[in-house]
Amino acid sequence: MPANSALDFDAVFNRLRAVLARHAPDMVVVHDTPGNYYLDTPINGPNKKPLFFGAVQIKKNYVSYHLMPVYMYPDLLDGLSNNLKKRMQGKSCFNFKNVDEPLLAELSTLTEQAYDRLAREHLSGR
Repeated sequence: MPANSALDFDAVFNRLRAVLARHAPDMVVVHDTPGNYYLDTPINGPNKKPLFFGAVQIKKNYVSYHLMPVYMYPDLLDGLSNNLKKRMQGKSCFNFKNVDEPLLAELSTLTEQAYDRLAREHLSGR
């Protein structure tokens, strides 16, 4: 097995899952299995399907953290550190191979800001 073993990825997954799970009470948990945690918002988008909020998934070479509000509101990424930007793949996905507490703290703050923005613009007055 490569240097990044499944056990290392489990630790990364659990730490990232905890960041996302803070918002589960206001979301719809679609998947909650080992290696896959997925949240939808309780509101439907223009296609009449629930808006995706975020997910954490163990992949072959990394653990991915998806945060859809940063795709919807790209200004949320303003001021993001270069180190966290380096973890980005695409517009709303961050990949991790190990637990990096400063980056996880920054990602946690970003997730909180994303939730607050989504709540303000879409969840209030439902």
